[in-house]
Amino acid sequence: MTAFTDHPTVQRMQALKRGPSETPTIGAEQLRELALVCGAADAGIVSVDDPAVDVDREHIQRAFPKARILLSYACRMHREPVRSPTRSLANLEFHNTGDETNDVGREIVRRLDALGIAAVNAATAFPMEFDNFPGRGWTVSHKLVAEAAGLGKMGIHRSLIHPKFGSFVVLGTVIIATETEAKSKPLDFNPCLECKLCVAACPVGAIKPDGYFDFSACFTHNYQQFMGGFVNWVEDVVDSRSAKDYGEKVSYSETVTRWQSLAFGPNYNAAYCLAVCPAGEDVIGPFLASRQQHIEEVVRPLQEKVEPIYVSKGTDAAEYVARRYPHKRIRWVRPSGRAVNIGSFLMGVKLGFQPGKAKALSATYHFSFTGAERREATMIIKDKRLSVQDGHRGSADLHVTADARTWVQFLNKEVSIVRALATRKIRLKGPARLLVAFGKCFAD
Repeated sequence: MTAFTDHPTVQRMQALKRGPSETPTIGAEQLRELALVCGAADAGIVSVDDPAVDVDREHIQRAFPKARILLSYACRMHREPVRSPTRSLANLEFHNTGDETNDVGREIVRRLDALGIAAVNAATAFPMEFDNFPGRGWTVSHKLVAEAAGLGKMGIHRSLIHPKFGSFVVLGTVIIATETEAKSKPLDFNPCLECKLCVAACPVGAIKPDGYFDFSACFTHNYQQFMGGFVNWVEDVVDSRSAKDYGEKVSYSETVTRWQSLAFGPNYNAAYCLAVCPAGEDVIGPFLASRQQHIEEVVRPLQEKVEPIYVSKGTDAAEYVARRYPHKRIRWVRPSGRAVNIGSFLMGVKLGFQPGKAKALSATYHFSFTGAERREATMIIKDKRLSVQDGHRGSADLHVTADARTWVQFLNKEVSIVRALATRKIRLKGPARLLVAFGKCFAD
């Protein structure tokens, strides 16, 4: 067996007498030009220590401990396919641009590596870290990084609007192990026109005129072919007693759609908020020339399309679809988000809250979780809004003390509240009606 010091590679490198070297640096403009040469339409730079990415820093450094700066970049989508009511055209554009964006990131990493600079490119969407799904699965929040890098601002539809290309961009981020002398600055204005066309086009009413965003409504419908919806479909299969029973729950065309998403990539049911958005210098011209023509040619075909709309019972979205789009077909599905632990419950309540169901409720809730996950939280429901805070704040109208595992089982309808109260796995201090009122603020 050859001794380590006698190995040819070791001897060649020692002969070069190379000692430890510092990581090469790269200029900010040079880095931005590199991104453009690799195919990006625009790019900007953010320090990993920027407060704007506080929520991501732990995850970025876990994935790539050498991280020093973030290169945010955007690739353009073609507008007309995205605007088409024919979803195959829109989804083909999403997938192709997403693949292109990943390729651009990989090429940037390759060229940086050739310069002796270590870097990694985070996936634009998938694959993700799903070990803790439905908890956080992404490494980088591309929209937050892009905002900090000056590539745009989020509109009321919660997607980034580039000042030139509008909503028709896909974002990527390269995490780089070097410093640069200058960083980008956020835009000093928001390209969003606040025209509310995204409000008018959303088939589930997820975007509210006052700026509130109903995440669960968007996730349940638009992402039905994705993670949570796939779980729902598997449960439909498992719960079916026969092919006939399954067919009464899931149409033939929907089953084929599932196959298509599994074979060719998951399809978005609607990205109408992006399709109708007229913001951005390259996009706004026809809208300025004739708003009515833009509505007739872009917005109206999406509104008038006959299609299945996926909603959960007991939600604001269900009432909205029935009232606003009676010609569209309601397809009842289980809520896509599930609680797997207390952490996902605390995140899920913020995303699944239904303002329309809160009505006149005004109450402060204290939660104390015991057992495997010991946590305390305060939830305040007032003026049809919900706030969630760690620890106990103020005085509670209802204090819920619960074994963590039992609470998760109760949420997933595996244990009845009556049994949990009888065994004192869940204890209430305050009127029980407030727990009932709390439950009504979420999907059935």
